[in-house]
Amino acid sequence: MKIAIVGTGYVGLVSGACFSEIGTDVTCVDIDEVKIKNLKEGIIPIYEPGLDELVVRNVKAGRLHFTTELTEILDDVQIVFSAVGTPPNEDGSADLKYVLQVAKTIGENMNNYVLLVTKSTVPVGTAQQVRTVIQTELDKRGVDIEFDVASNPEFLKEGAAIKDFMSPDRVVIGVESERAKEVMTKLYRPFLLNNFRVIFMDIPSAEMTKYAANAMLATRISFMNDVANLCELVGADVNMVRKGIGSDARIGNKFLYPGCGYGGSCFPKDVKALVNTAKQNGYAMRILEAVEEVNQQQKGILFQKINTFFKGELKGKTIAIWGLTFKPNTDDMREAPSLVLIERLLHAGCSVRLFDPLVKTIDIHHKNLTFATDIYDAVNDADAIALVTEWQEFRLPAWNVIFKAMKQAVVFDGRNIYDKKELSQSGFHYEGIGIK
Repeated sequence: MKIAIVGTGYVGLVSGACFSEIGTDVTCVDIDEVKIKNLKEGIIPIYEPGLDELVVRNVKAGRLHFTTELTEILDDVQIVFSAVGTPPNEDGSADLKYVLQVAKTIGENMNNYVLLVTKSTVPVGTAQQVRTVIQTELDKRGVDIEFDVASNPEFLKEGAAIKDFMSPDRVVIGVESERAKEVMTKLYRPFLLNNFRVIFMDIPSAEMTKYAANAMLATRISFMNDVANLCELVGADVNMVRKGIGSDARIGNKFLYPGCGYGGSCFPKDVKALVNTAKQNGYAMRILEAVEEVNQQQKGILFQKINTFFKGELKGKTIAIWGLTFKPNTDDMREAPSLVLIERLLHAGCSVRLFDPLVKTIDIHHKNLTFATDIYDAVNDADAIALVTEWQEFRLPAWNVIFKAMKQAVVFDGRNIYDKKELSQSGFHYEGIGIK
């Protein structure tokens, strides 16, 4: 089977590499000529563990190809996946111009049956818009060619995307014809060999499933952050609370970890988009509106703790920040809580020293902002450490070395990865999230 994937961003590139790994002939398409040239040379535009090896191996095997022209391969493929970006508009709604442009290109150039599958995260009703665009272009040409549209949202976690794709807990596919269902079943048959679940449903339900899943996970995070903040006020330990409620089978223990807010390319954007979809339909998603509000407040929690500890006298203080990305094992800085902390510290007159294993530059430029070579370099003469991202290499630092290097031994743990008792015994003042 031959397929095309339009868009070589995170979703498109991971999907293309993984589909080719199971024997599918895949052509990834992108209008960015430099990106396509680099991909042909094995230069990967994003960081994802194992992705570079997967791409190189399948290019060498002749199963993975790259091009800037969808029209050149359209007659040879049965399925076209649309994995282009859907950035948020100012009102939080998803911008569908790239999705609809793919549909328009297909309608203008298709000569045989094509199944266009939307893999981008799109609002409910997008498939109908896509169908209308294709049909309009076919009518302009005066041709009658059969086609189908489908929805196949992705549920990949950055940092574990290849495992998630190759060993999914479920594959959600929205279709509206038996032919589309048969084509998608054939594509995903290799995954069914290990009893992976493919859940077929109508297209609007598939489109909604993606948003609902991310919104539920975001809700759990904001709920626990709210609980953590209350724990501090009443003298409870959120870690104990988390274990207590997580042992309830009806709740489970995943996504119950409090911290300094969620970020990334999915949760913030998808929560806003779902709230906006509700508004367009005359309904208020009050819980999700609160989820978003709590998260925005939580991104300022570390600055609040630092400011309170130093009694508002931050000018001239040096703060070391460990971790910049929104989560470990990715270089994604979109909506990262670290950006909020950095901006506020600089505004307050602090000098800020940054270290992240992957990110070596950010879009904030200030004379008091510098990058360190490692965590130990970052803490030299620092008045405090703020841990924002829980990278593995931050888990067990040499605290005795750090104690000697710092001006003041103070740690603000935005992910609760350290033991308060242990650090206190080592001479540090420690503050976590939801820990009195």
